Amino acid sequence: MCGIFGVVGTKDNASKLVFAGLKDIEYRGYDSWGISFFTDNRFKTLKKIGFLPKSLNLVSSTLSIGHTRWATHGGVTDENAHPHMDCTNKLTLVHNGIFENYLELKNTLKNHKFKSQTDTEVIIHLIEEQLKSQPLAEAVATVFNKLQGLNAVVVSDGKDIVACKIGSPLVVGRTKNGFIIASDPNAILQHTSELIFLEDGQQVILNSSLELFDLKTSAEIKPQFTKVKWEYAGENLKDFPHFMLKEIYEQPQVLYNQIQNLENIENIAQEIKKAFGTYFIGCGSAGYACILGEYLFSQITKKHVNFALGSEFNYTEHFLTDKSLLIAISQSGETIDIVEPVSSAMKKGVKVVALTNTLGSTLYRMSDIKMMLQAGPEKAVASTKALLAMIANILLLSFAVAGKLKEGVDVIEKSVKEIESILQKKDLIQKLAIKIHKVRHIYVLGRGLSYPVALESALKIKEVSYIHAEGLAGGELKHGPIALIEKGTPVIVYVPDDETKGAILANAMEVKARGAYIIGVAAENNQLYDYFFQVSDCRASSVLPNIVFAQFLGYFLATKLGYNPDKPRNLAKSVTVK
Repeated sequence: MCGIFGVVGTKDNASKLVFAGLKDIEYRGYDSWGISFFTDNRFKTLKKIGFLPKSLNLVSSTLSIGHTRWATHGGVTDENAHPHMDCTNKLTLVHNGIFENYLELKNTLKNHKFKSQTDTEVIIHLIEEQLKSQPLAEAVATVFNKLQGLNAVVVSDGKDIVACKIGSPLVVGRTKNGFIIASDPNAILQHTSELIFLEDGQQVILNSSLELFDLKTSAEIKPQFTKVKWEYAGENLKDFPHFMLKEIYEQPQVLYNQIQNLENIENIAQEIKKAFGTYFIGCGSAGYACILGEYLFSQITKKHVNFALGSEFNYTEHFLTDKSLLIAISQSGETIDIVEPVSSAMKKGVKVVALTNTLGSTLYRMSDIKMMLQAGPEKAVASTKALLAMIANILLLSFAVAGKLKEGVDVIEKSVKEIESILQKKDLIQKLAIKIHKVRHIYVLGRGLSYPVALESALKIKEVSYIHAEGLAGGELKHGPIALIEKGTPVIVYVPDDETKGAILANAMEVKARGAYIIGVAAENNQLYDYFFQVSDCRASSVLPNIVFAQFLGYFLATKLGYNPDKPRNLAKSVTVK
C-alpha cells in the first residue's frame, strides 16, 4: 500500500485537489492509482498519474478520496486498484497497510460480490454489512477494531469522510474551505499548515466539522491542531533530468548542514555514554548506515554498539532494559519495520533517539530525543542525500563520544571537498556505466568500513538499474561467492588507505585470476585495476565519497538502460507494511 489523499469542503474542486495531491505523493512509489468523486464517477488506472482523463476535468465535487497503490494482495490490475466500492456503489474506501485476518472475515460475508483479489475490498463489504445495524462512523469503528495488522482506512458515503489508523500514518489539515486528509503531510502543506497527526487507535469524522474519537472506548477527543513550521516541498527539478541526479548534487550542502548545529550531537553522545547497551536499527540504506556505526564506534571510540535490521529487531529485543538506548534511523519516519520495534522497546522503558528526515512523522513524535537529518525533501525513491546525512551524524556521534568532535567535523569537511571533486568527474563514471551496462551481475567488495559501503553500493545499482548486484565482505569470497565469478564479471573493489588495504587487494587478485573485470575505487592506481576511479583518502569519512561513486554508477546504468531512476519498479519510498 502507499498513498492516501482525500478532500471534503465547500468548494466543488475536491477531485482536482485530490488528483494534484496524488501527484505530490507519487514520489513514494506506486503501481496504480484511482479517485472516487461522488457524481457517479470512479476512475482507476495502471498508468502514471500524469495521464488525466478528460472526464475528470469536467467533474465538480465537494468530496473526493484517492489512492496510489503499491501491490501487496493481488496483482497490478485495474480491478485491484483503490478505491474499492461496496455492492451498492454508495460507499468507497482506500486503505494502507495489510489486513492480516482478511480471509477469516471474508468467509463471514454472504451474498457479497467481490471484484478484486485484495484484502482491502473485504473491509468495504464488512462495513456495508455492519451498516444494517449501525450508522457509518460506528460501522467503520466496529469493523476496524476487528482488523489485525497495521492499517489506515479512509471511507466515504459521499457526505462524510471517516478514517481510522493503527500504525500506518494519517494527517488531517484544516483549510478555510474544509479538510484534507493524507498519508503524507508534505502533500497538505501547500494548502494549510494547521495539521492533526492522528494517533494510533483514533477515528476522525470529516464533513463541515471535525470530530475525533478513541476507537476502543468511543470517547470523544478534543482536536489539537499543530501549526507546522516547515515549508511545502513541491516538485522542482530545476535543470536536472531526474530527482536522483539533483539530490546527488545537493549532497555537499547537506553534509555542511550536519556540522552547523552540533548541540544535538553532544546531547546524544552523553546518552550513549550513560546507556548500558546502545542499539542502532534501520532498514535498507539506513540499515547499512547502522552497520557502519558498529565499525565507526569500534574504531573511533573503542566502544561496542549493536546493530539490527528494523524488521528483525522484534525477534532479538528480549535483552532490552530501561538502561538501554535505542537509536532508530529512518528517512521517512514512517517505516513500519522501525516504528513497530520502537513501540515495543518503549514499553520496556528503553530511551529512544529518532534520527529522521521527516518532521512530525510517527517516529519523530513517539521518540524521547528527536534529531532531524536536515537533508531537505528527497523525491527519488532510492535514498541518496538522506543516507549521507545519516552516516555523517553517526560519524559525528562516534567522534563526540570519543571527545574528538572537532576532528569529526574536519573529516566531514574533507569528504565534502572530495565529493565536489567527484561531481566534476561524473563523466568518467558515465563512461564506465556505458561499458558495463549489458552485464547480468556486478559484485562489490569491501572490508572494514568499506563493507557496509559495498552493501549500499550493490543496493543502489540493483534498485535503479535492475542489474543483479551483490555486496560482499572481501574475506567471504572464498567461502562461496567466488564460484560466481566468470570472465568479464565486473567487480568493484573499494581500497581505502587504511588497515584493510593489503587484504582487499589480495581479494581483488583472487577474482582477477578468475577473469573478473576489476573496478578499483581508491586513492592511487594499481596494476590490478582494469578501470580506476580516484577517491582521495578522507580517513573515516572516505565512506561518503565512495558511496557517491556508487550513486552515480547506479544512476547512469539506469538511464543508459532506459529506466526512470526516480521511480524504480516495485519499490516505495515509505514502506508502511511489514
